[in-house]
Parts: sequence; C-alpha cells; structure tokens
Amino acid sequence: MTRDLRAARTGAVLTFVLAGLLCGSMTVRIPALSDRLGLSEASVGLVLLVWGLGALVTMQSMRGVMTRFGSRSILRVAAPLTAATLALLAVAPSFPLALAASGLFGLAFGAVDVAMNAQGSTVERAYGRPLMNGMHAGWCVGAISAGLLGTAAIAAGLSITVHLTLVALLALPVAILVSRSYLPDPVTAARPLDHPAGGRGAARRRMPPVVYLLGAIAFCAFMVEGTVADWNGLYLRNTLGAPEALAALGYPIFEVGMLAGRLAGDRVRARFGARGMMIASGLATAVTFGAVLTAPTAPIALSAMLFVGVAVATVSPMAMSLAGGATGDPGPAIAQTGAMGYAGLLLGPVIIGLLSDLVTLRAGLGLAVVLGVLIAVAAWFLPRSRAVVVPLETSRRELSIAA
Repeated sequence: MTRDLRAARTGAVLTFVLAGLLCGSMTVRIPALSDRLGLSEASVGLVLLVWGLGALVTMQSMRGVMTRFGSRSILRVAAPLTAATLALLAVAPSFPLALAASGLFGLAFGAVDVAMNAQGSTVERAYGRPLMNGMHAGWCVGAISAGLLGTAAIAAGLSITVHLTLVALLALPVAILVSRSYLPDPVTAARPLDHPAGGRGAARRRMPPVVYLLGAIAFCAFMVEGTVADWNGLYLRNTLGAPEALAALGYPIFEVGMLAGRLAGDRVRARFGARGMMIASGLATAVTFGAVLTAPTAPIALSAMLFVGVAVATVSPMAMSLAGGATGDPGPAIAQTGAMGYAGLLLGPVIIGLLSDLVTLRAGLGLAVVLGVLIAVAAWFLPRSRAVVVPLETSRRELSIAA
C-alpha cells in the first residue's frame, strides 16, 4: 500500500471531520444568531430552510458537474468556500443578509457533501475494502467537536461573530492543505476534460435502478436522523417531562451512538455483507425507536436513543458506498443518492410536525419506526453481493495521474 493511498484516506476522513465541524458550528450558534438579529422562531426557521434548500439545489445539479470535473476538483473549490460562507453568516448584520449568507453556505456545503462521498468511494475502491462507515464517523467527530467548542465559546462569552469567524479561519487552511491528498475519480482520470463523455449526455444518462433504490433507503435513514435531531428534545421535555438540561442530552447521546456504529461498521460489513447489514440495521432502528416511544421515563428513553444511533448509523454511508460502486464513475451516482437522501433530512421534521398536530407527538414520531421497517424491506431487494474492489493496477494508475 503506497503512501499516497494512505494520505488519500486520511484526507478523505479529515474532509468529513471539517464538514461536520462547519455544519455543527452553524447549528450550535443558531440561538445566538436569533438573539443578535432579533429573529422570531419563524425567521430562524426560514434561515434554516434557505440553508437546506441551497444544499439540496446543489446536490440535484451535481450529476453533470461531477461527471465533468470529478470530486477532487470540486472539493478543492467548495471546501474553502464553505468555510468562507460560514464567516459571511457570522458577520451578517441583518436578516436579509443572513438569509443570503445561509443560502450561499448551503450551496457550498451541498457540493462538499456530494464530492466528499464520491472521494470516499474512490478511496474505498482503490483500497478494495469497505471504508465509508469510518469516513462518516469523521462527520460525527466533527459534529461532536462543534458542540464542545460551541459550549466552550459560549462559556467564554465569545460572540457568534468571533466564534464562527475563528472556526472558519481554522478550517480554511486545513481544507486547502488536505486537498493535496485527493485522488482523481476513476472516469475523470481516464479522459481529458473536454471529452464528449463529460458532456450533458453523460450527465442525463439514467442511473441503474439500484441507485434509485439506494436513494430511497438513504431518504428513510436521513429522515430518521432529522427526526431525532429536531424533535427528540421536545419529546423528552413535553411528553416524558424531562428537565430541559436532561432533554438536551438526547441528540448528543444519539450522535455518540452513531459514532460507535460507524467506527465498527466497516468491520461488520466486511464480515456479513452490506445487504444483510442494512436489513438488520433497518429492523434494529424500528425496534430501538419503538423502545424510545414506549419508555416510561426520560432516562430510559435516553438510553434507548443511544441504540437508535448505533442502529441507523451505517445505513446512509453504506447507501453512498454502494451507489459509488454501481457505475464506473462514482460521482453522479452518489449525487443522485445523496440528493434523494437529503430530501428526507429536510422533509422528515416537517412531516413529523404535521402528524403531531393531527394526533400527538408520540404518535407522530412513530413514523421513525415505520421508516426503519421500510429500510429493511428496501434492502431486501438489493443485490446479494456488490463489490467495491478496484484492480490494483487501476489504483496505481490513478495514483500516478494524481501525482
């Protein structure tokens, strides 16, 4: 195994860490942004909606861009832009400018999200064994670090402007340095940039059916993650009567479970296969979330929340990994799967809110149990074996091109 290949794996993991840090830093200071600009809850919701829609727009348009330029070129531009637009949000002096900065941050982040998964798939295929879960564990590390740094910044009395600007200034040179380690995608490395295969015809070519099936699985998994992120605190406080400080532990505990699941996920996948692991993960998600909803007290529900994180953690990374292995060029397939998955992250909390108004919050959250079952059912129709191995000579050729 060459030094360049090890460096590429480290660079891919660090990119996931940076993405989690930047996204988490924005999220943790939303209350401070609201206070600084005097925003209502509806206005805060609009800021978050514009951010999410910006990311979704980029993801939807990335198939053609990924086909033409590849993940390496996109990350070298989009990762520094994500850090820069976070700084713009930090210094935005008014609500309209905050909306604009949030939209730009979302656009840049959406490009990073697709491209870093495509780069992870390229590295994974060059290694010839599962690695994607470990890379997504980097996201969890970044998100948890953002929460800890945010807590420290608040305790130290740092304003949102100072805090987010410092995070952006830290992330910017790291993103530039890490970009030197990226591998070229298999197809873009094998042809010149102006080759007809990089044009619109390739971008519009229909993906294999399995890519859309994997997108549906990612949609369900991301919807579960969004549901936990946005609604578990209210459920613990309003339904189970937990104090606010205790209720706030729900999402961090879930993220710790996600981190543990992803750190072990690649070894488990190598042993049991992606299809069987996805089926088991979907069923485990349904069972553990059912335990959260039937728990009589908040501490029991919090304990169950840890296992929900472990159960659902590996579903979206495996969906991205399998999508990347479904075609010769991983970028467009991952863009399609990622866009479908991210739609679930945006729609899930909204649907839960509507269901909660019609019935109860507990009943509305029951949708997560259904989603777990749907993941298992959809995974049943996946091919029984899908390799991520790339011939050794191909990996060497890509590395020589990268150099």
